[in-house]
Amino acid sequence: MCHDTDSAPPKLSESGSVASEELLELTSADGTSFTVFHTEPGQPLGRSLVVFPDRRGVHQYYLELARRFAEAGFSVAVLDYYGRTAGPGPRGDDFDWAPNFRQLVPDNVSADAAAVVEFLRRRHPDDDVYSVGFCLGGGHSWRLSSVVAGLNGCVGFYGLPSLAAERVTEISAPLLLLLAGDDVATTAEQFDDFRRQLDEAGKPYEHKVYEGAPHSFFDGGNPEWSEISADAWRRVLDFTDRYASTVA
Repeated sequence: MCHDTDSAPPKLSESGSVASEELLELTSADGTSFTVFHTEPGQPLGRSLVVFPDRRGVHQYYLELARRFAEAGFSVAVLDYYGRTAGPGPRGDDFDWAPNFRQLVPDNVSADAAAVVEFLRRRHPDDDVYSVGFCLGGGHSWRLSSVVAGLNGCVGFYGLPSLAAERVTEISAPLLLLLAGDDVATTAEQFDDFRRQLDEAGKPYEHKVYEGAPHSFFDGGNPEWSEISADAWRRVLDFTDRYASTVA
């Protein structure tokens, strides 16, 4: 499950401007080249953000999401998963993600994401750094907290808990779990088990289950879920406020 081609992230109730946007090529520690979509805010908050997309990779939904977060004051980099198998470059709607997805290795995603964090820290050395992900990317966002030291927090929307559960003892940043009550990709029992593991390991986290909401509910084009999408926006921004160490 992932966001459709015609999906768009919900708008913010209050927003600033986007100062710049660009497609960049970065290099992972093992020499792999991959692409990120990078946006800079017009009114910076002193916060940087790694965005993990769903399994389709960097499609239009995530370009718009990066702009939304930039409007909220974040410097944003959206990670493209498929540089190792499809090479760097933009992905159109006709990109055949499925065979590349089948070759995806979680440790490679984490290594590429670590390079994205390093890029953001070079650009803004005084920024707090967060991550957010959706579906597959939600699990990778939570997992990043076990790989990169010094993150301020990691957010996942309807993520895959198995990606982080295997590294739960190494988690070092607070997590935010935003879950769909009627998720068809991951069961409530799997989420409950992940939370139990976090509790047993003494890891800080917050969670919210949106009862009745489907997977990929965070969609501005679906008025049925506009209220919970607004609540999810508020929780993400409040979470980054709570764990911020710099003064905007």
